[in-house]
Amino acid sequence: MSQYAHPEVLVDTQWLMEHLHDSNLRILEVDMSPEAYDNAHIPGAVFMTIAELMRPDLSLNLDPVAFSALLGKSGIDANTTVVAYGNYPGTGAFIFWLFRLFGHQNIVVLNGGYQQWIAQGGAVVSELSTFPATEYRVQGPDANLRVLSAEVLAALERPDQILLDVRTEAEYAGELYLMEPPQGDEVGGHIPGAVHLDHAETLNEDGTFKSADVLLSLFQQRGITPDKEIFPYCAIGGRSAYVWFVLTYLLGYPQVRNYDGSWQEWSRLPEVPIERG
Repeated sequence: MSQYAHPEVLVDTQWLMEHLHDSNLRILEVDMSPEAYDNAHIPGAVFMTIAELMRPDLSLNLDPVAFSALLGKSGIDANTTVVAYGNYPGTGAFIFWLFRLFGHQNIVVLNGGYQQWIAQGGAVVSELSTFPATEYRVQGPDANLRVLSAEVLAALERPDQILLDVRTEAEYAGELYLMEPPQGDEVGGHIPGAVHLDHAETLNEDGTFKSADVLLSLFQQRGITPDKEIFPYCAIGGRSAYVWFVLTYLLGYPQVRNYDGSWQEWSRLPEVPIERG
C-alpha cells in the first residue's frame, strides 16, 4: 500500500489481526442492516446502521450533537483509533470522510472490508460488543471537506471545477432514483456536464482498492486531473465520500470536496438544470 499518496490511512487484514485487542482501538462496522453483523462480525467490532447517520429526508445528519452521541455510545473518544469497515468494501472510506468532517483524526480504513477479512481467514463472532460509554464532543462540520448546492450550480460555468457523478450508469441516465425507478415526483438524471465514473470501477474483485497507477489512469482518462477542483456526488453522499477518499488520500489530489447533498437534494431543488440519458 506504500504506492498511495497517504498509505497510513489504510490497514490490511494482517495488521488488524495483530492489533485486534489493542485497548485504544475501536473497530466500527457500518451497514444498512444489523442482520449480517448479528450473525458474524470481526471480534470486538461495534455497529452503526446507515439509518443512524441519516435524516428522514435521506440527507446525512451533520448535527455534531447527534454524531457525538453515536460515538459516545460506541465507546469512542478523541483519542480512540477507529478502524472502519462494512460488508460493502467502500463503506470504510465513507465513514473516514464522516469522521474527518467532524474533526476526528484517528481513523483508518480496512482495505477490502469484511469481504477481505473473511477471504484472509479472519475470525468472526456473533457476540455483541459493548464498551463503556464516553463523553465526546466532536467539532462542527469542516466546510473544507464538503460543497453546497449553490457552489455546485456555479461550477457549471467554471472550467476549473469538475462535477463527478459516481453512481451507476442507470442512475446517471435517469433510469433509477436511489436504486429504484423514479416514482411520484422523484426525478432521475444527472447534473449537466457532470463526468460519469462508477465508483465501483476503483475496486478490485476482492474488494481492495486498485493500485495507484490504475486509479490515476482511470480518473485522468476522463479529464479528472489534480489541477482541477473536483466535486463528487452520488445519490445520498456515501459513494461520493468514498471517491473523495480515493482522490484525496490514495492519489493525493489537493482540491476535492464531497457534495453530500448529492442527487437526493439536487433533484428536489427548484429550477436547477437536470439532464437525462
